[in-house]
Amino acid sequence: MAQIIATVIFLVMFLLIISEKLERHIVTLLSGLLTLVLVFGVCMHSMSAVINTLNFKEIGTLTFWYQAGEAAETSSGINWATIIFIAGMMIMVEGMGNAGFFRWLCMRLAKAVHYKTVAIFVTFMVMSSILAMFIDSITVILFLAAVTVELAQLLKFNPVPMILSEIFCANLGGAATMCGDPPNIIIGTSLGYSFGDFISNTGLIVICALVLTVIYFFLVFHKQLRSDGTVDTSAFPDPKTAIRDKKSFTISCIIFALAVVLLVTHAQTGLTVATIGLGIAILTLVTSGKEAVELMKKVDYKTLLFFVGLFVVVGGLEQTGVLEVIAGLIAKVSGGNIKLMIAIIIWGSAIASAFVDNIPFAATMIPVIKSLAVAQGVDLSTLAWALSMGTDIGGSATPIGASANVVGTAVAAKHGHPIGWGKYCKEVAPATIMVVLFSMLFIFVRYL
Repeated sequence: MAQIIATVIFLVMFLLIISEKLERHIVTLLSGLLTLVLVFGVCMHSMSAVINTLNFKEIGTLTFWYQAGEAAETSSGINWATIIFIAGMMIMVEGMGNAGFFRWLCMRLAKAVHYKTVAIFVTFMVMSSILAMFIDSITVILFLAAVTVELAQLLKFNPVPMILSEIFCANLGGAATMCGDPPNIIIGTSLGYSFGDFISNTGLIVICALVLTVIYFFLVFHKQLRSDGTVDTSAFPDPKTAIRDKKSFTISCIIFALAVVLLVTHAQTGLTVATIGLGIAILTLVTSGKEAVELMKKVDYKTLLFFVGLFVVVGGLEQTGVLEVIAGLIAKVSGGNIKLMIAIIIWGSAIASAFVDNIPFAATMIPVIKSLAVAQGVDLSTLAWALSMGTDIGGSATPIGASANVVGTAVAAKHGHPIGWGKYCKEVAPATIMVVLFSMLFIFVRYL
């Protein structure tokens, strides 16, 4: 009975998230509360299941903040390391945005390539990927799409092709690192992988795939990027005008650089992502002075609450053994064939992420791949990289598949360039299929 109720709660939660009738953080929090009361309380009469899922004890352990040598054994339930890290990065990014960092970077690069439309097109794709490796893709697209529209008005070209390519590259770049996309943060903190582990595995896939992506979008869009006439670029605003305050700008750049260094070296220093996230947040707030309160207000608390509720619901599936059943089904269908198992994970993740939020899907699949690795004797990391690439890239296929897609198309529509499902899918879905297929073949060749 506990398994049935846990499954029903999960499915209803998913449907409500897709329907967007209620805000998604409300949906997951209510679903999490029902899991605690009905599944753990009424059906299982298990206080230990409640304690393990809420997982507050993890925060009080030394290994949560500092890990020397081998990574600590991962636990189920609410992944507080993910939540603290994301909150810290949100505060840092808001500080960078206030200082004018993103707009300055976009305008500076556009000027560096002499405002040539095709050169801007390629440069912004690469920049979108690189920024998304370290900063949330929503923030990257929010600033990049706005500047793209501004440049399109000045240079008299259609911004839609550029915005679509930037969206795809942001999702692709996010797959390269542990902090680039929420599914990767969840995978890394849950399975004990470091920033370096992601860079040397999914990062290598992304670098190769980025070359294919740039070529693909250039071939598809290069004719649409022609300017409508001669433009006098001498009257364009100087990139320096984007900087609101030189001192704040310099400080935000130093903090960002520090965050990157700490993330790259956290396997060597022993500092966990929770410590890094909290430290960067405190540093940003302290150096912001009077703006610290405003930065705190701008944090997306709804997303953080969404994570809390989601982890509780997934914990219900884990505690009741539902995820072990799913792992058994995948093992049965694949017949123990590792290649087929990887294909099911990567394509299943990609297809699901094209239509539903990839965050809950990734959180749900982590215990599944752990069970598969143990039962089938498969290397867990190979399954983890397949899950990462599937969830991160699959979300690019449709306008609702990832938050960056929604933000990018909304910015375009706001400035008089609506992007319908037909236009979006026609141009971006083939790129998604191409990269997922490439990722699968890359994993086959490298790991099997």
